[in-house]
Amino acid sequence: MKYPFIKNVHHEEVFSLAGQVQAAQGQIVSKTLAQNRAVSVTLFAFAQGEEISTHDSKGDAFVTVLEGCGRFTVDGMDYLVHAGEALVMPAQKPHAVYAQEAFKMMLTVVFPEDGAQE
Repeated sequence: MKYPFIKNVHHEEVFSLAGQVQAAQGQIVSKTLAQNRAVSVTLFAFAQGEEISTHDSKGDAFVTVLEGCGRFTVDGMDYLVHAGEALVMPAQKPHAVYAQEAFKMMLTVVFPEDGAQE
C-alpha cells in the first residue's frame, strides 16, 4: 500500500478541515483525503443551490457538516444537517445532497470487506 495513507493535507500540523476547500458560485469542490478498497474520505464545499443528484453507494456514507447546512435526501426522506451534526446514509439506499445555503462537509464512506466500491 502506498504511503501516505492520508493525502492532500500536512501531517503533524493542526489545521481547519473547513479551510481546506472553498467553492465559488456555481461550484461544488471536493478534495480527497484518503481512498482505498475499505474507506474513502473526501471534503466538499457546496455553493448555495448546488446539488449532487440521487445515487447510491456500496458502502455506508457518514457525513459530517463542517459549516453551514445541507439538505440530504435518503430513500425519499429529507434531513437538514447543520454544522457540527452528522448523518449516516446506509449502503445501497438512494440519496442526494442539496445546498440550501453554502456549506462544507466531510464524507467518509466505509465499504464492505470485499472492497466493492462500484
